[in-house]
Amino acid sequence: MRIAVDAMGGDWAPYEVVKGAVKAAATLDTDILLVGNPNEITALEAGLDLSGPRIQVIPARQKVDMSDQPAYALRHKKESSLGVAASLVRNGAADALVSAGNTGATMAFSLRNFGRLPGINRPGIAIPMPTVSGYCLIIDGGANLEVKPRYLLQFAQMGSLYAQSVLGRKNPKVALLNVGQEANKGTLTLQQAYSLMLESEINFIGNIESSDILFGVADVVVTDGFSGNLLLKFAEGLAAALMQMLKTEIQQGQLAMRLGAYLTRPALKSLKQRLDPEEYGGALLLGLKYPAVICHGSSRARAIYNGIRVAQEALIQNVAGKISELVVTHESAESRER
Repeated sequence: MRIAVDAMGGDWAPYEVVKGAVKAAATLDTDILLVGNPNEITALEAGLDLSGPRIQVIPARQKVDMSDQPAYALRHKKESSLGVAASLVRNGAADALVSAGNTGATMAFSLRNFGRLPGINRPGIAIPMPTVSGYCLIIDGGANLEVKPRYLLQFAQMGSLYAQSVLGRKNPKVALLNVGQEANKGTLTLQQAYSLMLESEINFIGNIESSDILFGVADVVVTDGFSGNLLLKFAEGLAAALMQMLKTEIQQGQLAMRLGAYLTRPALKSLKQRLDPEEYGGALLLGLKYPAVICHGSSRARAIYNGIRVAQEALIQNVAGKISELVVTHESAESRER
């Protein structure tokens, strides 16, 4: 497997990106194509060995900035690290793409170079969210701000298949994010999507309110990209704020509280790790012909490593192929019913 990594994408690029990629090449049994400015990549701090047989530096003379609009990047930055990495996948030189850069541009370059799977109307970003029982998938995490009922059904189908194939969830429970649990709640789009999911082959458990997500009620939570992105960013901020408030309370507390915190330090450390987005790597863009993994813009080496691992798992499990088969089967069933 060959995974193209946008070495110049992200707040801490290229050092942290390269550091994570070097670790992935050494431990994940995959070839890494580092795409970016060779002068910046080869002039990194000592300690990063780029001479291994599983690492190759691919030159790119431009960089997509976080502030760039996707359309502008597509037109004017085709020779960027992101553009070149996506073209490597399109040309067969790489099997998947990983980037911590501009999310909109990553989606745009991936969509143009990879193309959608036949029958898929819109790709969706599947992002892991920690719960009391592990984590669930939120889809869409920001790719589609406006949706149609059929898009939401496809998000549900793709998310269910991913949860089953990659996450090992048997008969994963799928829920639709809404303002209430009743079938007639929410907008007309949500009501129609509810009916489509109820009639589909997935294990649809109905509507879910945002307050229930963290309790692990569902394995997959389906929503539009606007609501999904707001939900995820609020959850990230809430987790960070809670850890900061807990730390402040302990520091300002009496001796007994500080002693208790010391005794429970292993549990608190484990909790902090579970709430850390870097632990889950990147978000897989489902519905494309090849895997594209979008890492958080602030990703450090561990998140890049885990993002590459997500891409590798998608390749091993042939997620794109299984989604394509699922869509063909669903369309055949619809044709027979008509």
